[in-house]
Amino acid sequence: MLAKLSTRPTVRRCAVPCAAGLALLGAGLPAAGDPAPGLGRFYDQKVKWSACVGEDMPKDLQCGKVTVPLDYAQPGKATLDLALARYRATGKSRGSVLLNFGGPGGQGVGQLAMAGKDFMGLTNGYDVVAFDPRGVGRSSPVSCGTASDDPLEATDGDAAVADPQAVLEKLRDAAAECTEHSGPVLPHIGTVNAARDLDVMRDALGDGKLNYLGFSYGSRLGAVYAAQFPDKVGRMVLDGVDTLTEPLSEQGVVNAQGQQTALENFLAWCTQDIACPFGRNPREAREHVVQVVESLDENPVPTDFGEAFSGQDFAGALAQGLYSRELWPSLQRAVAQLLEDGDTSRLEAFASGGVALPPWGAARGGLVDPEDVPQDNLQAALMAVNCADDPDRPAAEQVRRELGRLRARYERASPVFGRYRLTQVLMCYGRPKGTDFIRDEVKDLDTPRILLVGTRGDPATPYRWTVETAERLGTSAVVLDNRGEGHTGYGSSKCVHRKVDAFLLYGTLPPDGSSCGSDRDTE
Repeated sequence: MLAKLSTRPTVRRCAVPCAAGLALLGAGLPAAGDPAPGLGRFYDQKVKWSACVGEDMPKDLQCGKVTVPLDYAQPGKATLDLALARYRATGKSRGSVLLNFGGPGGQGVGQLAMAGKDFMGLTNGYDVVAFDPRGVGRSSPVSCGTASDDPLEATDGDAAVADPQAVLEKLRDAAAECTEHSGPVLPHIGTVNAARDLDVMRDALGDGKLNYLGFSYGSRLGAVYAAQFPDKVGRMVLDGVDTLTEPLSEQGVVNAQGQQTALENFLAWCTQDIACPFGRNPREAREHVVQVVESLDENPVPTDFGEAFSGQDFAGALAQGLYSRELWPSLQRAVAQLLEDGDTSRLEAFASGGVALPPWGAARGGLVDPEDVPQDNLQAALMAVNCADDPDRPAAEQVRRELGRLRARYERASPVFGRYRLTQVLMCYGRPKGTDFIRDEVKDLDTPRILLVGTRGDPATPYRWTVETAERLGTSAVVLDNRGEGHTGYGSSKCVHRKVDAFLLYGTLPPDGSSCGSDRDTE
């Protein structure tokens, strides 16, 4: 999931992750230490920085790029450029700290430009660097073209359960369209390769060790890096800790349950206000939300972009607005605008943290212009990476046999978000098996201590994932228990923010198992 460090939402136009064809990524991992044969030219490069070009780009933000192999098994062939941005250290620099804001599929450059104020404390000792991973943003972005809604339509209604073979055919067709629109990066996307890219960045920035702050999915990326390059780990923080073991089918149920709980908390808050668009009774408000989803699925609302805004678009917008209590007032106004005026524009701004941009026109290998990033890139990349990382997707026979049961289970988890999450699971069908590297190798790390931050009320990455991942990583893991709400802790808890900065800047670790209370408890 994409960490919500800024409360300024941006717009995108794809409510459901898009299918894509992927190749197995676990082969050809380098040994720790020197670069693998053929990779020397990538490790010899240095980043050339210049002023960032684009509307609303901060004047003190610098942009650059690094070049990486398209295929690490064949480093002498095609290459990719990855977009970077940085705020320079204001004090004595100890090098760089790299940030990943989650997703997978979140654009690092744009998020750093938008939320840079949250990280200015780290510039006391670091250049603060963010990047667009391969397949994301300006870095050879993947897309599914017009196929983004096909998988969702395939799972709609009783006909889907009655004819699961037709569902599988539609999913396969959608995957083929994603392959057509994504270009050569698609078979080489996924966290295993993204972590190898991260090591090239580390060296290009002139750092002997990787100092890193990863949010949500970024915690998975950090853990995979630590398993691949244990001797290159510097000070590493994983906030909103992802699971390394649960298959997508289980993750989807957990996400649906977490978002349903967050929705009920939001409605309890909203119905205290006379202006709440769902009324003043929390139980009736929950029923009203379900009715809105069903009504919009049956009769989508036209938008200024020429596409219809469906109930699943509404569910996606709600899911993003529920990540942080700071977003709740804006979410309430956005829903009111829809229900009172039929205006979807504010809800579209919540849809998932991407940007509404013109259709795909990416150059092969080199950076694309910001205006050429596909509209559905975040969601297309999210599913491409998640499917590449998961070896446990259901086979055709299992889908045929269990589709009805699966849908019922997801709808029990959440009548609002269940179908939305089930579709994400099904869209891995028909692709090559994902890598088993994360399941088999990312454990029992031999690294310096790594700080893991888990938030008790996190709707996307439940606290138990922090505990389970810490046990899996072994004695290197130090857990900070954030007794607050919202997705990730750094942007919402002053205590977490302070302790993370203290570790990254000064190496001061909190005791394992220590906690931060809710900011609301200290007001």
